[in-house]
Amino acid sequence: MNLGKTIVTGALLALSSLLGWTSGHIGTLVGTVRGPDGPVEGATVRVQATESAAVTGTDGTFELRHDSGVESLRLTAWAPGYYIGGGEAVAIDQPVVLHLTPLPPGDDPEYEWLGAGTTGDEEHHCKRCHAAAGSIPLPFDDWLADGHSRSATNHRFLTMYNGTDVAGRQSPPTRYARSPDYGRFPLRPDDEQPFFGPGYRLDFPDTAGNCATCHVPAAAAHDPFRTDPTAAEGVAREGVTCDVCHKVVGVVLDPSTGLPFPNRPGVLSFEFRRPDGDHQLFVGPFDDVAPGEDVYSPLYRDSSFCAPCHFAAFWDTMIYNSFGEWLASPFSDPEFEGAQTCQDCHMSRRGRTHFARLDQGGQLRRPETVASHRMLSGALLESSAQLAVTTRRDGGRVVVQVEVDNRGTGHHLPTGSPLRQVFLVVSATDGEGNPLELEAGPRLPEWAADLEGRPGRAYAKILEELWTGTSPTGAYWNRTRVVEDSRLPALALDRSEYAFRAPVDSSVTASARLVYRRAFRCLAELKGWDDSDLVIAATSATEAPRD
Repeated sequence: MNLGKTIVTGALLALSSLLGWTSGHIGTLVGTVRGPDGPVEGATVRVQATESAAVTGTDGTFELRHDSGVESLRLTAWAPGYYIGGGEAVAIDQPVVLHLTPLPPGDDPEYEWLGAGTTGDEEHHCKRCHAAAGSIPLPFDDWLADGHSRSATNHRFLTMYNGTDVAGRQSPPTRYARSPDYGRFPLRPDDEQPFFGPGYRLDFPDTAGNCATCHVPAAAAHDPFRTDPTAAEGVAREGVTCDVCHKVVGVVLDPSTGLPFPNRPGVLSFEFRRPDGDHQLFVGPFDDVAPGEDVYSPLYRDSSFCAPCHFAAFWDTMIYNSFGEWLASPFSDPEFEGAQTCQDCHMSRRGRTHFARLDQGGQLRRPETVASHRMLSGALLESSAQLAVTTRRDGGRVVVQVEVDNRGTGHHLPTGSPLRQVFLVVSATDGEGNPLELEAGPRLPEWAADLEGRPGRAYAKILEELWTGTSPTGAYWNRTRVVEDSRLPALALDRSEYAFRAPVDSSVTASARLVYRRAFRCLAELKGWDDSDLVIAATSATEAPRD
């Protein structure tokens, strides 16, 4: 017998209570993994929901350590190209044979996506097994509270796509002029006409664009360049819905850069494995989800899974590139002590012990293996940066030094859509709370709107439309250029100093806060967006009066 390599954890006794083991005496279980064509080499055999596992040898055999006080174990087996097998209790006093079923050949583009459970009343949907029965959220509940579930219906996305405000009022169609050298080019909006902000359909009324490839993937997977996001219905309105993500088996990246190809956004860079009508198929990060029609892939713990929708270049201008920013940072280096994947931060472990309802076949697992599907929250933003303030006297002034340290993110701050900004707002008051006048130091720019002129720094990516000169702009489907990128890369530290005129006989308190804004205020007012600012960090320091 050619036994495969045995992988045994040092915590078998610690697992006893979870698995029902009581004796503490270790025995050995032997068996074989077989497919339709014979023994399967390199299959992972696991005591379900534990770290106790073995890998089959060339003849498909394995041996697995276990607690000899139990009469049976739930074993699973998986190998590339197969569904996960097993999941049923097997006796330990005789050799075990586990059978694997090959995956369906290829990808069926005619597959009808399965709904998560927010539309219709389908009998089979994700909510049935992955929504909480009690107060502890499961993946469906997390996803429903996350922006991915609203990517097709988000008001900022749809009003920017249509050129409307939230009340549905649409800006006039884009005006054009003609140049003998350059041909037709767009003009700025007419100041005499009502204007509710830019819109893709105002500039390109005869095309659907590629927005749906990320925002409405269930529809775009069938017809990526002719899918109108506003026509989404049924499963497509669930945005980045469960079934789309859990049919991905690969991601196409440019080998020379490690980034997606610019002409393959969203679903165009995903390799799907959609089954035919004879089988279902769900891909995920566990190799022991059985019985069922589940498949394991390490891709689900790899940042490249996120790349196709978190990278975009238009007209050769890099617009958003969270994945590339991470890739260029130390966090992507496995040798870096603080290395993190996208999933490590955005699918954090929150102490949950199962991802499927126990009354629907879910298994108890170690909490550090169960990931949340709430991928962005205020708490995550609030841990993104460290803020420090120090003060010193300089004659009739108090000098305030502020440090903003992007220690909490693996990408730029802010990242993603160039609509976003983070403002450092600094102030100083005397002992009676009266504001002090800034004598020297940076002030916030004009586009900061209500914050314009205040002491502080702005961190943002500012685009300008080439033809109209509009800046800042979020209409990046037009030709634009980057006129400023003051965002903080991962691990970057920004220092700034401010001198305030201060009475020598009074204490001075200097305060600093970081304000996250989802969109430029001028654009938000045109569109009717009412998203409030979020203070993601705040601190202060007090300077005593001079003796």
